Amino acid sequence: MDGKTQKPQFQIVTGKSTTHGAYHTGVLNLSNLSALWVNKEQAKIDLGLIHAKSALERGVKFTANRDEVEGDLYWVVWIAVDRNEQGPYYAGVAACPMVVNKETRRGWKNLALHVNRMDDALKRKIRLDDMEPQEREQLKSFLMKHDVAMWENSSDELKQLLEASK
Repeated sequence: MDGKTQKPQFQIVTGKSTTHGAYHTGVLNLSNLSALWVNKEQAKIDLGLIHAKSALERGVKFTANRDEVEGDLYWVVWIAVDRNEQGPYYAGVAACPMVVNKETRRGWKNLALHVNRMDDALKRKIRLDDMEPQEREQLKSFLMKHDVAMWENSSDELKQLLEASK
């Protein structure tokens, strides 16, 4: 290596299907799914989020009761990428909240919501409900900087939802 650190990437989009149309057709293919976390200051890819083993989650004991945790709000954003005639694009984008207190190592998240939002992204839906304008702006900025062509190829719905952040 030339001493430069490698920029984290979204999963590679392949043209191959892992199902053959019969038995196990309902098996999820996560090869086109990536995850990042967003707060008011930044957005960062962390593929550990897919298995609940991100840098934010390691060593944190999570509870299902939101009132038990005072901490920083993060948004886990599930992103499914796909390819159309123009090339790769952000096909499904869905966000869900998570609160982490790094000092007390306690956190809150609704696991069912995380699973449902991941499923929404895989089904090519855009779900950014409840994200604050500042967090939407961080997400938009990240997606645009990460790959301008993918942003340009993405749906007008995604662009409008993130444009409404101003």
